[in-house]
Amino acid sequence: MTALDTLKKYFGYSAFLVGQEELINAILNRNDVLGVMPTGSGKSICFQVPGLMLQGITLIISPLISLMKDQVNALTQAGIPAAYINSSLSLSQIDIVLQRAKNNAYKLIYVAPERLQMDGFLRFAKSAQISLLAVDEAHCISQWGHDFRPSYARIPEFIYQLSNRPILTAFTATATDKVQRDIVNLLNLNSPFVLITSINRPNLYFEVQKPKDKYAALIHFLKDKKYQTGIVYCSTRDTVEKVCEKLVANGYKASRYHAGLSDVERHQNQDDFLYDRAQIMVATNAFGMGIDKSNVSFIIHYNMPKDMESYYQEAGRSGRDGEPANCILLFSGQDVRTNMWLIENDEQAQYPDRATEEILKERSRKRLREMTFYCETKECLREYILKYFGEIMQDRCENCANCGDATPMIEATIDAQKILSCVYRMKERFGITIIIETLRGSKSEKILKLGLDKLSTYGICEKSESELREIINQLILSNYLVKTDELYPVIKLGKKSSDVLWNKEKVFIKLSTKTEDDKIRVRSGKKSSVLRAVDQKLFDVLKKQRLKIANELKVPAFIIFPDSSLVDMCLKLPTTKEAFADVSGVGQIKIERFGEIFITIISEFLQNDEISVETPPNPKEINLSEIEISSEPTTVSIIADRINCLLMRYAYEKVSGVRINDWLISKGYLQTTTENGKKYKIPTDEGTKLGITNEKREIRGENTQIIFFDIKAQQFITQNSLEIVKNR
Repeated sequence: MTALDTLKKYFGYSAFLVGQEELINAILNRNDVLGVMPTGSGKSICFQVPGLMLQGITLIISPLISLMKDQVNALTQAGIPAAYINSSLSLSQIDIVLQRAKNNAYKLIYVAPERLQMDGFLRFAKSAQISLLAVDEAHCISQWGHDFRPSYARIPEFIYQLSNRPILTAFTATATDKVQRDIVNLLNLNSPFVLITSINRPNLYFEVQKPKDKYAALIHFLKDKKYQTGIVYCSTRDTVEKVCEKLVANGYKASRYHAGLSDVERHQNQDDFLYDRAQIMVATNAFGMGIDKSNVSFIIHYNMPKDMESYYQEAGRSGRDGEPANCILLFSGQDVRTNMWLIENDEQAQYPDRATEEILKERSRKRLREMTFYCETKECLREYILKYFGEIMQDRCENCANCGDATPMIEATIDAQKILSCVYRMKERFGITIIIETLRGSKSEKILKLGLDKLSTYGICEKSESELREIINQLILSNYLVKTDELYPVIKLGKKSSDVLWNKEKVFIKLSTKTEDDKIRVRSGKKSSVLRAVDQKLFDVLKKQRLKIANELKVPAFIIFPDSSLVDMCLKLPTTKEAFADVSGVGQIKIERFGEIFITIISEFLQNDEISVETPPNPKEINLSEIEISSEPTTVSIIADRINCLLMRYAYEKVSGVRINDWLISKGYLQTTTENGKKYKIPTDEGTKLGITNEKREIRGENTQIIFFDIKAQQFITQNSLEIVKNR
């Protein structure tokens, strides 16, 4: 089977995206590789396809627990044996996964980097046939990166301890030249095949606004987005709470996500967003990593992120279906101060010593300065982003606010000379605020105490504070001035300052002339290709059918089919299963599960344009005997995991341990009892006969009771899995 055959069979695609085939072929030729590819470009396919084709196991190192779960569920649903090992599993569950892995039960195993040096996993890895090792989010190994993780620094030590060196691959969405070199050197990649695809996402529209009222700007943007899904990123938990509360009060289906919430609420809110029960997710940057939701049509940054890497990664979570999407940043000076505080007080950052801490903080301050320049530039925003990551654009993009801004350039030579002269006479010792106050003749105690009122440039400008600040920022962007990377940055003369001060070079800049109403107006971007290219009535009915199936099976709608697949159905209009197989994103299992109902809808549309949404056909017969049974007694959570591995392959709703226990109580095999004021579940006489036992144990100093199920009880539960799914 070729790589393309594998792609079509398991993932339903008949062609590779840009860069995928080259990387896959390099891996199959046993070369190490480094792939730098933007969010939404299909990095996972680059190691999943060769992982299925190579002998042995593919190990994927990832820092994202949510990503592991989603990827493994999606792989299992597609008929691919996969598992994950991280802190969300109990020790006994991990032991079972490792035992199954030793018996060649999996082709792909996701593992957290912290797990690599643990004795049990290391023993397994030394004895296993690991043919391919993929390091996802590889930028985390570099201290120059925006998300350095010390656990990644120990990956090379793990590789060194393996009996046989596997093919090494590294993937990341955004990495500067320095970070790319670090990845290659620190992971000891052997003459790697390096592929860096364009990070440009033409379907994303970029805009920076500076509204006085950010919430008013947000509401104005949302007023015609009733049916669209998006994320509002905020820099602090408090802002998340306030914005979410206001949105809910204004009638929006909004949810929240930040590290201060309980695990239960975070997971519930995340599910609400994935299942389209919540239209808008208001979140800190803790949300989004590993969330593969295809129909996100806007990203609003309520506050400026601390670096360009974070911004582009977060903005890139929109438009994954290829449709036009809006990426709007609401900027204010307070955002800079907030980010500076976060850099200096990052509780999660780990530093080996004070010297390294200061070096890394200085780098963070420099990245913050670059992010601030993005918010101030009047040039093409896309060009600025691409240039930051080392990519050159030949022309303006014509799909950002700056390219669409017809504001003319004006001469500002005299104002520039006044500002540069003031910086010179201040001996380059002060920041922007002091410069502005001096130029405007402030009588503040600080200005008078410093004697700045004695300078010849004191009070020589009549422009407003905001106008002067904008001119200064433009002079910094044009290298007439330099802003230092210190904790309290000062303004110094740039290389081009002498040309203006003494050589009479003229300065032209573009200043904002927008009214407050203009500042809260957001362009919609290009018209959706869905509306341009396909019959809207058919598309809407297919979406309703997809939602009907998704609600019945309790899975997110995009898991059934992404919007791009529905668009392809509208374009190709398949009326047979053979034709349906040519639809993008339709693999073999999805043809068997959902092909008939969608083909029926399309056929009716072609016959008389009368479309009805029917109940989906009965699911394919499931062989419940495929569910693994342990020879040793095991717990209900492990039984639930094994059942779900099979159910997810057929898009059934997952079961929980609680659901199984409730069903056993309803059938008379378990009962609830109270001991010392605490409620426990214990087997009834019928349950004991079935093979259910309970043991008293002490966990973290507290007495509790644990239920175990032997072979007979496990078989009884698994053979009744479908009844348990329906049990409420």
